[in-house]
Amino acid sequence: MKKVLIVDDVMVSLLMTENILASEYETVTASSGEEAIEVFHKEHPDLVLSDLRMPGISGFELQRVLQDEVQETIPFMFMTADQAEETESTGFENGAMDFIRKPFRADVLLRRVRNIIQNVSQIQDLRKTASTDPLTGLLNKASSQMEIDECCKKNVGALLMIDLDSFKLVNDLYGHGMGDKLLVGFSKIIRNSLRSTDIVGRIGGDEFVAYCLDLKEEMVVANMSYEINTRLVKYAKEIMGEDMSIPLGASIGCAFAPEDGESYSELYNNADKALYSVKQGGKHGYKLYSGTARQKKEGLSGLSTISMIFGERNKEQKALLLNSEGFRVIYQFMGRRVSDDSRPACVVLLTVQKERGCGLTGDEAIAQFVGILRESLRSSDVVTQSGDNQFILLLSEIEQSFVPSVIQRIKENLRRSELEGKLSITCEYDQLH
Repeated sequence: MKKVLIVDDVMVSLLMTENILASEYETVTASSGEEAIEVFHKEHPDLVLSDLRMPGISGFELQRVLQDEVQETIPFMFMTADQAEETESTGFENGAMDFIRKPFRADVLLRRVRNIIQNVSQIQDLRKTASTDPLTGLLNKASSQMEIDECCKKNVGALLMIDLDSFKLVNDLYGHGMGDKLLVGFSKIIRNSLRSTDIVGRIGGDEFVAYCLDLKEEMVVANMSYEINTRLVKYAKEIMGEDMSIPLGASIGCAFAPEDGESYSELYNNADKALYSVKQGGKHGYKLYSGTARQKKEGLSGLSTISMIFGERNKEQKALLLNSEGFRVIYQFMGRRVSDDSRPACVVLLTVQKERGCGLTGDEAIAQFVGILRESLRSSDVVTQSGDNQFILLLSEIEQSFVPSVIQRIKENLRRSELEGKLSITCEYDQLH
């Protein structure tokens, strides 16, 4: 129900007007301009119906004060017993939407208030349609640019470029209807991972942008990236089935304001460079723009924070899939364990080839194979893709003599899948030294 603030210093007139409007609207009242300012900020009415001449702050002055404070047009309608035409003319020049002269009939007042409310709603709907993406309900490209540009010039924060990785495969394998469903769900995941005060928009098919106010710490971006990626995979399996094997994820490039730019275009360009670095490094993660020197990062607030930021939630019982950078760190670490503790580990180079008549594109076949590969290995094993059709496997605590049985398990699972006869694999392996 729409809300109307009625302002009149004459109590009888105030009560009569409230009685008329209460049949169709929620009403709040004030008996002076000063009181009306307090009530307005507390109640946020859809329309202000104010007497024009009041002691202290007049109706015109009330309108100017409120609009200066909220910095937007407020629907105002004035009541007046003044018959002078210049009064009405002045009111419209100041932005009044209507006038009604006292004494007035109840049906006339209701009709005029109804017209204003309807007009305001139509204008708001048109503005919303013009500024939002019709599929996701987020801001569209033009509105995102305008709002972020205005915001980042006044507020420190971080601009995030967010790409939905491997989205094309969803359309190719499941159809555009499923693709739209995933985009809608992904937009909600982004929105729910941020605060209500942050600006979020869709600027392309699978490209999103966000401006997070007062965000300065990398650990927050890291945690945000993890949450978005985790929720995305969970949602994708809910709508496409647990056997969904498309390597979906979110890649995020981040630029801070004002260090990396003081306008949307500067921040966008720098965040895009950081995003490119994520894509080159294996996707499904984040990067900060590194074009400027950064202040020393603050330490963690306590040990309890470490588990929240670095701990693995919703642990999957399958091999860990990492980009090349993450894989390199694990490889070096396990190499140290082999050297220091004599714990065996093996490295495998796996090459995948499409057979004739496969019927799938390279990306489609590899996407399905990744799921089979991870399911065939242990949760303590690590996988990275090193080329269009090559994978490196890091098998922990296993002797070289047992590697053939692991390869055989992968081949058997491949034969039991929809990829039977469509892919073949060859491999090389050695003990990790």
